[in-house]
Amino acid sequence: MPAEPLTDARVQSVLDIPLHRFLGVELRDEHDPAAGIRFRVGTSSENPARLLHGGVVYALLDVASFLALLPSLGPDEHAVTHDVAASLLRPVSSGATVDVVATVLRRGRAVAFMRAEATVDGVLVASGQVTKSVVPLR
Repeated sequence: MPAEPLTDARVQSVLDIPLHRFLGVELRDEHDPAAGIRFRVGTSSENPARLLHGGVVYALLDVASFLALLPSLGPDEHAVTHDVAASLLRPVSSGATVDVVATVLRRGRAVAFMRAEATVDGVLVASGQVTKSVVPLR
């Protein structure tokens, strides 16, 4: 089933954030944004050791969490990050493609809880818990 135009516009606004474009973030499934994102580790996402920078992982666990939550947000709601706790489980080399997927654990009236995972070739490289506050869309 195709997404509603409002949701399409909201997804595109996430993809159009300059940092996300710079990192080469793309949807894993363009017909299902909640299926997560992927990106290739390159100079824009590496640390000096030519490994994936941990801060990039934190940011993209958050992005995948927002996309997973988006279908449950009303047209007058938005979600902002309240808390992120992440664990980096193994280094990721330059050139690797990272898939980041999130699941909504619970969506309350004012708070939502998500779990996010980053994998490379099916191997878990990072995981995190993301809490978002649901706020009125301005």
